[in-house]
Amino acid sequence: MVEELERTKWKRVGKELLKDWRLYLLLLPLLIFMFMFKYLPIKGVLQAFKFNDEGITVMNDSWFGLMYVKQLFQNNDFWRALRNTFVNSMYGLVFGFPIPIFLALLFSEIKSYGYRSVLQVCTYLPKFLSTVVTTSIITLWCNVQGNSAGQEAIGSNGLLTQIFLAFNWITPGQNILQTYKFFRPVYQISGIWEASGYGSIVYFAAVLAISPTNYEAAKIDGASKLQQIRYVTLPSMAPTLSIMLIMRIGQILNIGYEKVMLLYTPASYETADVISTFVYRQQQGDGTTTNYMLGTAADLFNSLIAMCLVLGANAISRRVSDTALF
Repeated sequence: MVEELERTKWKRVGKELLKDWRLYLLLLPLLIFMFMFKYLPIKGVLQAFKFNDEGITVMNDSWFGLMYVKQLFQNNDFWRALRNTFVNSMYGLVFGFPIPIFLALLFSEIKSYGYRSVLQVCTYLPKFLSTVVTTSIITLWCNVQGNSAGQEAIGSNGLLTQIFLAFNWITPGQNILQTYKFFRPVYQISGIWEASGYGSIVYFAAVLAISPTNYEAAKIDGASKLQQIRYVTLPSMAPTLSIMLIMRIGQILNIGYEKVMLLYTPASYETADVISTFVYRQQQGDGTTTNYMLGTAADLFNSLIAMCLVLGANAISRRVSDTALF
C-alpha cells in the first residue's frame, strides 16, 4: 500500500514537471550557474584546514587541523576587520534600512503619476551605475588639488572637500578619504544614496497592495494622514518589513570588497578595512607570498556568523510576529 502511494506521488510529480517543462527549462541556466559558482566552490572551504602546496589539489593536501583558525584568532588585523565590518553594517542597518521605507511612503502620497515616475527613476538610477563609476564620483567629490607652491587652488577641491573646509572639519590639503574618521560617514552616505531608491521598490509594492477601504475606514474614524500611516500602512507592511529585516541581518557581515577597496587607503585601514578586504589581501599576498588558508578560514568564520544571525533573527521574528523567512 505504501509503495503504491509512493508511486502515485512520483507519477503526480512527473506529470507536473511535464506540464510546466518550459518554465523549468528557463530555470536550467540559473541552476547551472548556481551549481558552478555557488555549490562547486564549497570544496575550497577545506583550505582552512589543509596546507596548500602548489600543483597539489585541495583534496590531496595535508590536513593541518585548526592551525589556521588559531592563527586567524591571533591576528590583530582580523579582529580590526571584524569590528569594522560589524560597525559599518550596523550603521547601514540603523540609517540605511528605514530610508527606503520612508521613500516608499512618500511615493505613495504623490498623486501625479508622471511626477512620481520621474522621481522614482531618479532615485533608482544610482543603483544601475557600476561600482567603479560610483566610487569615481565619490573620489571626485573628495578630491584635493593644489598649485605648484603647495597652496590650495581656488575651485579645484571636490564638493565634499569644499563643504568640509567651510565647516573647518578638515585642514587645507587634507584628503577626506585618507582620514580614517571620515571614511565611515562617506561610505554610509554614498551607500544610502546608491541603494535607497532601488530598495524602496519592494516597500512601495507593499503599500500599493493595501486595500483602499482600510484608509476610507480610518478617515471616517477621523484619522489624520500620519495616523493612517501609523495604524494602517505600517501594520499592513509588517510581514514585508520582517522578511526584509531578516534578510538584511543575514548580510550584516557580508560587505562587498569592491567599493571598499576602491575607496580606502592604508591610512584609513583603521575604520575601512573589513573582512572581505582582509580576505582579499590574504589571498593576493604581498606579491611574493600568499596565504589562501588564512583567508579561507576568515571567510568561513564570516559565513558561520552570518548563518547564526539569520537563524536567530528568523526565530525571533517567528516568535514575535508569526512572520518568518522559513
